[in-house]
Amino acid sequence: MRIAVLGGDGFVGWPTVLHLSDLGHEVHIIDNLSRRWIDTELGVQSLTPMDSIQERCRIWKDVTGRALQFHLLDLAKDYERFKAWLLEYRPDALIHFAEQRAAPYSMKTDRHKTYTVNNNVSATHNVLAAMAETGIDAHLVHLGTMGVYGYSSVGAAIPEGYLDVEIENLEGEKKGLEILYPTRPGSVYHMTKSLDQILFQFYAQNDNLRITDLHQGIVWGTHTEQTRRHEQLINRFDYDGDYGTVLNRFLIQAAIDYPLTVHGTGGQTRAFIHLQDCVRCIELALNDAPKAGERVKIFNQMTETHRVRDLAEMIAGLTGAKVAYLPNPRKEAAENDLIVKNDQFLSLGLNPITLAEGLMSEVVDVAKKYAHRIDRKRVPAVSAWTKELGERVERDPEGKRLKAVS
Repeated sequence: MRIAVLGGDGFVGWPTVLHLSDLGHEVHIIDNLSRRWIDTELGVQSLTPMDSIQERCRIWKDVTGRALQFHLLDLAKDYERFKAWLLEYRPDALIHFAEQRAAPYSMKTDRHKTYTVNNNVSATHNVLAAMAETGIDAHLVHLGTMGVYGYSSVGAAIPEGYLDVEIENLEGEKKGLEILYPTRPGSVYHMTKSLDQILFQFYAQNDNLRITDLHQGIVWGTHTEQTRRHEQLINRFDYDGDYGTVLNRFLIQAAIDYPLTVHGTGGQTRAFIHLQDCVRCIELALNDAPKAGERVKIFNQMTETHRVRDLAEMIAGLTGAKVAYLPNPRKEAAENDLIVKNDQFLSLGLNPITLAEGLMSEVVDVAKKYAHRIDRKRVPAVSAWTKELGERVERDPEGKRLKAVS
């Protein structure tokens, strides 16, 4: 297949590009490189050293003989250029990662909130509108988030996207109805993914677009089979309080003898998936495309759930690290259960990678190798969901004052 990976320079995008290329597909990367500019804005860098996207592509060709094509394009702003690109290359599939992905970043300030909405929603709608306008019969696979469901305890398993309900009509008869599972986003970022769902439903029913939406859990891990083939193919790895995912952050903190930062009670239950499983799920979804006119296909892309405090204690036991319980900057329930169905990927042949000591140790080893690149001041999570009156002093787990926020 000819596949375009939108956002192919990112944390999940890059290993997906390599995985699909390794399978023999013709892969095109479309990216505006905004994630690299955000690093500059935040004054932080990937734990792992990253070459330019052009150099990454060159190394991959040297190692495998397979070419990758990179196109610098902003999907949120360059609608006509993207439409022209579609008509020129006519891809069989589009993998859509081209959204600002961090909940804390989306909540930093009003500027970050508006940027996240403008970028994410415009990019998604431009892709859909261009597909409908050009008539390109491509399968769109979108990386969504488990966070669209919210994290309240409902005492039942969360289905894969849709909920069967019963309503009473005007004649008093009971009628069955299938609806999207009600969303309850916990950040502006999660809200944009919830809005994406509505866009997908409309374009699937109105223009017969073939769409798969993947509600993904928190990704952990450093390597895939492909990124191990050359040091310069290494994936980006975020450890800061805005972009670092919780399990990776714990492993980084353990590697540099920094207290594991558990916010609130640590009773938040989250869904997780290893990076290797993530790219495998993309492959499975590509091979199980809906037909034109069918409803949007929704998968829960996760393999296991854990409470945050349990993860911290597990890693503390593995590494000898200390655990620090800090105030929670997020506006969320202190405790929640999370029971999730993921039957579809299992039925398609996914053999999940679960939290294994060897894989966690691998992350710690990578962190130790590049520990000299870590800025300890960037480790704490300081982006707050709500503003407080008066001055609030942010401190890191070691008690050092970071900054005052009014």
